[in-house]
Amino acid sequence: MYSLTDKVAIVTGASRGIGQGIAEQLAKVGATVVCASRTEADIKVVADSINANNGNAHYFAADISNAESFSNLVKFTMEQYGHIDILVNNAGITRDTLLMRMSEDDWDMVLNINLKGAFNGTKAVTRPMMKQRSGRIINISSVVGLTGNAGQSNYAASKAGLIGFTKSIAKEYASRGITVNCVAPGYIETEMTNAITDKAKETLLSQIPLGRIGKAADIAAMVNFLASDEAGYITGQTFTVDGGMTMI
Repeated sequence: MYSLTDKVAIVTGASRGIGQGIAEQLAKVGATVVCASRTEADIKVVADSINANNGNAHYFAADISNAESFSNLVKFTMEQYGHIDILVNNAGITRDTLLMRMSEDDWDMVLNINLKGAFNGTKAVTRPMMKQRSGRIINISSVVGLTGNAGQSNYAASKAGLIGFTKSIAKEYASRGITVNCVAPGYIETEMTNAITDKAKETLLSQIPLGRIGKAADIAAMVNFLASDEAGYITGQTFTVDGGMTMI
């Protein structure tokens, strides 16, 4: 894998699933990882596990939908290490239902965490990254942001918004040596996908040319590459990691 020795990374939503996989992978290749999540007890378990496996991690409880909370996360990281090289805006939630049944709270909560959270994080790391004239910002979207999905209008809107946000910020930050890219996972083994019925899983697998549901490690490998020096000439792009499900 691509080395991230001496790099400092912030990963949001790192207490489980894809975020945990990303945090563990970045630490494995040498990065110091600040793991962020709303629940301190959960995120501490992940950081402790990384440290027990010869990695270097800290944890920080933050509500990323709150700008001040995210600013405090960035301030903590700067005080600890003096630089931030990588931001992975991964945190996301779902509140699935058909639009006619969707409450305003269902809409607002998903957009505030999935999209506004990335806005808060990106804005918070802007000053230190611009000052050092380098940085990697990686937003975790979803294939649903490309294709849409019935019953997920709020989630799809937030993930499509991340793609447009990524392109816009990539253009703003390119002259400062900061790249901004997006990863759009397909169906990945997480608590959410484990909850679906066997029949639904069979239908799902029939739509994936590679014939399997992805793993968090598949997403983490792409993030590892985009965070590395080798990806320095790539910005404003969205990479689908979905077993071929959305190929054109």
